[in-house]
Amino acid sequence: MTTVIDGKQVAASVIDAVKTASQALTEETGVKTGLAVVIVGNDPASHAYVSSKSKMAKECGFTSVQHTLPEETTQEELAALVQTLNNDASLHGILVQLPLPKHLNSEPIIQSILPEKDVDGLHVVNAGKLATGDLDGGLVSCTPAGAMVFVKRTHGEDLSGLNAVVIGRSNLFGKPMAQLLLAANATVTIAHSRTKDLAAVCRNADILVAAVGRPEMVKADWVKPGATVIDVGINRIAAPERGDGKTRLVGDVAFAECAEVAAVITPVPGGVGPMTIAMLMANTVIAAYRKAGKTAPKF
Repeated sequence: MTTVIDGKQVAASVIDAVKTASQALTEETGVKTGLAVVIVGNDPASHAYVSSKSKMAKECGFTSVQHTLPEETTQEELAALVQTLNNDASLHGILVQLPLPKHLNSEPIIQSILPEKDVDGLHVVNAGKLATGDLDGGLVSCTPAGAMVFVKRTHGEDLSGLNAVVIGRSNLFGKPMAQLLLAANATVTIAHSRTKDLAAVCRNADILVAAVGRPEMVKADWVKPGATVIDVGINRIAAPERGDGKTRLVGDVAFAECAEVAAVITPVPGGVGPMTIAMLMANTVIAAYRKAGKTAPKF
């Protein structure tokens, strides 16, 4: 019987742990965890994300600050705001919602956030710490961190002797995911669009992580029987069966057929998605503990 991971349930358990940690920090040191979220422009999807992040921060007992900037904000104005937030001792996490409007260059903005406040885990210092195996010194990008919670709850902390294949080599997900698996002693292969005989490479995986952005690309005959399959893709496809012009969300894995072969699988939606905000909250409380000179909790 295949286990379908309930991402909402796992995310809720992480949020509970964050609330407990945040409260304990305040009781011990008087420090209240603080998160600032910055959004520029009018993108409705970004606004929906940001309001859910701000709401969750409040629910976790954080000081939650939101800066909503107009579409025509200049690079200099945005940089100046980040500098102000860097200097604000009451804030432990800073998140600039991406994508930014076309006329703004996101890379210098992201790199100007202090690494210890970079709760999205996108700063080169945090990427470098992860690459060198310093998991306790940096902050890990939220989506791979969330996917890793699923892996560890399935296989335990030590993945020695297990083969892991990550399809996708993006800086946002593929590379950090591979490094997290490596840090847990898995034998890791990073596959991508140029990989020869991708299906054969995937069939060798005890843990298969798909993050390519191609709807239902991974088929049942790519999956090793009994494998753990983590689907990070979110693709909107036409769903004529629901009526004219209707769509539905699918992952990078053909869920129904792969669920027949895998031992553990994540659905889309409701798998990795809910974990991203949960790990953002976890990173923020970790940053607050470190700033207070306390040993940060593990999630």
